[in-house]
Amino acid sequence: MTANTKQNHYDAVIVGARCAGAATAMLLARQGAKVLVIDHDKPGTDTMSTHALMRGAAMQLGKWGILDRIRAEGTPAIRRTSFIYGDETVDVDIRPMHGTDALYAPRRTVLDAALVEAAANAGVSFRYGTGFAGFLHGIDGRVAGLRTRRSTDRIEEIGADIVIGADGRRSAVARRAGAEVVKQSRFASSVAYRYFEGIPNRGYRWYFRPGASGGIIPTNDGQSCVFVAVPQSAFGEKLRGKGAEGMDAVMREHLPEMAADLAGARPTGEVVAFAGERGFLRQSHGPGWALVGDAGYFKDPITAHGITDAFRDAEILSDAILAGRPESYPALRDGLSAGFFEITDQVASFAWTMDGVKGLHVALNREMKAIQNWIADGMDGQRAAA
Repeated sequence: MTANTKQNHYDAVIVGARCAGAATAMLLARQGAKVLVIDHDKPGTDTMSTHALMRGAAMQLGKWGILDRIRAEGTPAIRRTSFIYGDETVDVDIRPMHGTDALYAPRRTVLDAALVEAAANAGVSFRYGTGFAGFLHGIDGRVAGLRTRRSTDRIEEIGADIVIGADGRRSAVARRAGAEVVKQSRFASSVAYRYFEGIPNRGYRWYFRPGASGGIIPTNDGQSCVFVAVPQSAFGEKLRGKGAEGMDAVMREHLPEMAADLAGARPTGEVVAFAGERGFLRQSHGPGWALVGDAGYFKDPITAHGITDAFRDAEILSDAILAGRPESYPALRDGLSAGFFEITDQVASFAWTMDGVKGLHVALNREMKAIQNWIADGMDGQRAAA
């Protein structure tokens, strides 16, 4: 490591300024760590997302003092979740629990900006238009920093006690670290989504029939994120390159209840399609590096739990780093993820009967409550320490 690198040194450098990276940076900086976040995108850019936050995420945003900002941006409160199994509708009211009485589904332009602002207020430095160009290593082989590249192709060397990859499912940090996939899903769904206005806020609405599922998720500016999902094997036939016509056809054929709920709604954007990718749990820590968010744990979007788990893992990782035991991160992350990961894979298989998918949702609810209880235990511990 050069003398200049020693002067240009951080406790943590995080690659990726989205929800996982910004949250991890904020939590570290609030406890006095010197943190730098780099991102190749410009600030404020949108990204593909299901938007939906579950109770665990709402709990953490409240604990972090960010939920008021999300509300102030006009993000609608979600007070009911409905599961529409063909002709049967199961409504679940969001009851007050663990200090939260509503769920939220902010646009990523709102959520990511709020997290970046909170991190910057805690002292985090951000560099946009900056990419990850490889690790620096100490004489013992341990990761000791990274090289960054700006749009000018200028390379800079930066020292760090730990380099954290929060750069998505195709993480360059994971690739350079040689992080192995320790568990991989068997199935994947293909998804297409679009924004609509003119849909009343009836909460989260999830639709299921053999061969397809869908959802209506109220978000900012009076809009809803509307998606349909099919088995990955049906992507070419039903969604690839078909835009609005493909979405409409899936609803007419498989999800007539969803089509009826969209009657009179007006589309406000283009269709975005995702061919699907098998989920994975990657090795999440090694000497001088770690992974958080989709970089280390990606599961099918059909259960809309990615952001919620990214927040949870940001807290697990930051706690482990601050305690001087980053090697403890993988065991807790994997233990809290395994059940949800497996059930999500079963939902994404579309190999279920209607009674079968109901049973899978009951099992998912148990897993969600276990994670909420873990978050609540941490909040109670913080209150006791204060």
